[in-house]
Amino acid sequence: MLTLTLALRLPVLANAADAANAVHIDNFTFSPATLTVRAGTRVTWTNHDDEPHTVTSSGNPRAFASGALDTDGTFSFTFDKPGTYPYYCVIHPHMTGVIVVK
Repeated sequence: MLTLTLALRLPVLANAADAANAVHIDNFTFSPATLTVRAGTRVTWTNHDDEPHTVTSSGNPRAFASGALDTDGTFSFTFDKPGTYPYYCVIHPHMTGVIVVK
């Protein structure tokens, strides 16, 4: 019975970790606007707006660029190196966010 209990808890823990590394695009904002993660973490953005948005690194060269994400579209990127990664939406440049990798 103990093994069954552990097997049932593992997916819940994985989903909690996924949720902690998620950025929601809603009402023309990235939420959270700043997300701090450990190196090696995969971050996923999901567009909940009715308008397309992008997730585009502000750095030069660009570390990542999603292309246009339609409603419920997702984009994921794994941050392997510590640093600060500002990003924005190319379609709506006032939309900005930051990923801090430790």
